[in-house]
Amino acid sequence: MEEIGSTSAHGVSFAGGGLDIAKFARQPQTIVRLLSWLFAIVVFACITTEGYINPVYSAEPKCIFNQSDSACHYAVGIGVIAFLACVAFLVLDVYMPYMSNAQHRKYAVMADLGFSGAWSFLWFVCFCLLASQWSRTHDVSGIPQDAARATVAFSFFSIATWGILTYFALGRFRRGAEDVTIPAYTEQPIDERTPYPPTYAPTSYNPTPYTPTTYSAYPDLSQQPTFTPNLEPTPGYQPPNY
Repeated sequence: MEEIGSTSAHGVSFAGGGLDIAKFARQPQTIVRLLSWLFAIVVFACITTEGYINPVYSAEPKCIFNQSDSACHYAVGIGVIAFLACVAFLVLDVYMPYMSNAQHRKYAVMADLGFSGAWSFLWFVCFCLLASQWSRTHDVSGIPQDAARATVAFSFFSIATWGILTYFALGRFRRGAEDVTIPAYTEQPIDERTPYPPTYAPTSYNPTPYTPTTYSAYPDLSQQPTFTPNLEPTPGYQPPNY
């Protein structure tokens, strides 16, 4: 029997290996995901707490980014979804080593890859939108400028962190199941050209020549001595009386 296989699938050790919390926390992917989670909190927290002001000519609160409510709504939506997604993918990263099905791991990595790539693009759109609207805001009196600048800055940082997560997920997807974790056992194929299995085949064989013995069906009577009957009585022989 032959053992084939390796130690992991999609860059994660197989089920049964357990989870090393210290090693998991030091992984670059975990650190970058926690940073993405933190940046998302900063973005939507700055807008929800200080992103709206009451202009002197209106009683309705307006967005600090050029009074564009759509810009604030977009940033809050992207930030909240990114926050929830970071929590979900962190839980998935913890659960990944316990997945014994390589196909399920593939789906998890594909979901991470697709979401991270999409949110890298959406954060780029968010940064461009907030930066554009902030540059058009001329009346900054009464506006918490630090909150506005922090929102723009952390939107830009989020592009980088989600781009790195996309790169990590792409690397795990490309590796696929190259480092497998469960050893598989296969029988060696039998060579049909030999009359014996490979294990029991004789090392050398020298046949002994055999000369058959010829037998005749009937004896050759010509070689036997001629039988001559003896008609003279034996001396002293007396026939019995009846």
